[in-house]
Amino acid sequence: MQKVKRLFLYTALMVFCCAQKPVTPPKHINWISLEQAAGNLSREKKPVLIDLYTDWCGWCKVMDKKTYSNAQVADYVSAKFYAVRINAETREQLSWNSKTYGFNPNYRSNDFAVYLTHGQLEFPTTIFIPAEGGEPQAIPGYMTPKDFELLVKYFGEGAYGRIPFEEYRKDFKASW
Repeated sequence: MQKVKRLFLYTALMVFCCAQKPVTPPKHINWISLEQAAGNLSREKKPVLIDLYTDWCGWCKVMDKKTYSNAQVADYVSAKFYAVRINAETREQLSWNSKTYGFNPNYRSNDFAVYLTHGQLEFPTTIFIPAEGGEPQAIPGYMTPKDFELLVKYFGEGAYGRIPFEEYRKDFKASW
């Protein structure tokens, strides 16, 4: 009888230890093409967020895995922005605001990436283009979700252009 109890206990312990939690798929941003973002802007004004990356950039991959896959980041960006992901080294022609950009061998990047970063190519770079249009605002470097929150909400809540950034930062309350 003791052996049966032990066998039952071991079996129950094995089942309990090996049971897996239900797998919830990670949140992801609904990335769209530059052309889709331009078309959407004609119907509804929203800021555009561009993830400017390269295939060889390790920090770009980390930002994708840790920041853009964060549930709060993904939900917020998907709700407030037209999110576009662009490989800075693409050889494809890219069009924005009636202008076409091609690959620039001097920079080894697409001229659209050069335009977005004002010639300061660093990767990753997050670009914000305000809903009303205007100059792209390039923020170079890897950002954690906590660091990203301040910037994405500054543009997503429409504070850019109305409230100086330092004033916004002083009153900002992080929630991620």
